[in-house]
Order: sequence, then C-alpha cells, then structure tokens
Amino acid sequence: MFPISMVSIFIKPSKQKSFLSFKILNKVYKIFIKRVIDFSLSLILLIIISPIFLLLIIFLTIANHGKPFFIQRRPGKNEKIFSIVKFKTMNDKKDEHGNLLPDNERFTTVGNFIRKTSLDEIPQLINVLKGEMSLIGPRPLIIEYLPIYNSTQKKRHDVRPGITGWAQVNGRNSITWKKKFEYDVWYVENYNFLLDLKIIGLTLKKVLQKEDVNLSEEQTSEYFNGNN
Repeated sequence: MFPISMVSIFIKPSKQKSFLSFKILNKVYKIFIKRVIDFSLSLILLIIISPIFLLLIIFLTIANHGKPFFIQRRPGKNEKIFSIVKFKTMNDKKDEHGNLLPDNERFTTVGNFIRKTSLDEIPQLINVLKGEMSLIGPRPLIIEYLPIYNSTQKKRHDVRPGITGWAQVNGRNSITWKKKFEYDVWYVENYNFLLDLKIIGLTLKKVLQKEDVNLSEEQTSEYFNGNN
C-alpha cells in the first residue's frame, strides 16, 4: 500500500486540476456562453409566445388608450442607461390637481391580471436580445438610486441586469432593500451556469404557484433612501 503522503500527492493535483477546469469553464460561461444562451432562449421564447404577445398588446392598447408599453430609462451594466420595456399595467388617470392617482387606483383589469402573472415582464426579452439585459441578474432599478448606493451595492451593476434574479427567488417584495442588495452582490460575485439554472427553476415554480409575483417591486416597494 502507498503511504498516506504519497496518496495525497496523487489526490491533490487531481483536485486542483478539477478546480482549475471549473474556473476556466465558468469564465468562458460568463464571457461568452451566458450571452449566447440569453440571446437564443429569448429569441425562441418570443417566437413561441408571439400570439400571446400580440394579444396582450391589443388588450392593453384598448385598456390604456393606445399605450400598451411602459418604457423607462434604467441603469444597466456599468451603469449605462437603457430603456426598459414592460407591458403597461396602469392607466394615467390624475386627480383634480393633475397628479397621478395612487398605483392601486390606476390598475386596469387586464393590467392587474398581467401583473399578477408577471406577464408584464415579457417585453424585456427584447432588451435581452439587444444585449441590454440578461435573463438572470439583479433587477434594473430606477436611475434616482444610483447616487445613493454605497460602494458594495454599486457592484450590482458589474453585470447585465436580469428579468429575474437571486433576490427575486429569495423573497422579492417581502425582504428589505438591504437584503435585496446583499443577494444581488452575492450573485454578482458567485454566479455560474448551475446557479442560473437554479434561479430559472425557482422563478418558474414561483410564477406557476403564484408565490410573491403579484407586484413589481419598483412600483410598490418602499422607496430606497440609502438607509433602508
């Protein structure tokens, strides 16, 4: 039998080689494969759901008086600003002073259904095709938050923002901003193919079971002020 010291000589290089191979594959995934998967899946999904997509556009055009889409400027990777596209689920009704009514008073019937089923996120597949977003990543929040982030929270912009992400499958609106950013930064520092696959699976499970998917965080969460 080999002495323990000799066995360790054979084992350690093998483990180191496996770890090195994983790091190389993960780097290739981050630089190239993730983008290929994003583009391919988004294109396939848009083709498959195009009848539903067109139907929702028609319903929302009627409900919102010709405005089926909600378009807003958001910060993406490296804080580069892009226009995010979502289905418009609320009308533009205002009070006697010209101010928009509260969110819960502006939801249209079809918009409420779309929001509850997260179908309002579908147009973001176009953002993914354009390379502005990824299927998986930290959610793109409003521009006004950029000056408020601390140095750690800013890391969420080191990758493309996603349609769904680690924070979304770990509580979404039921957790604090601080916790959301912790999840976002953890994802940025640790993401890989298997983690992305897990997030997709958990997202589908939540949507199908209607768990915590009824409201978009940027419209209904407490406004982030840097301390909450």
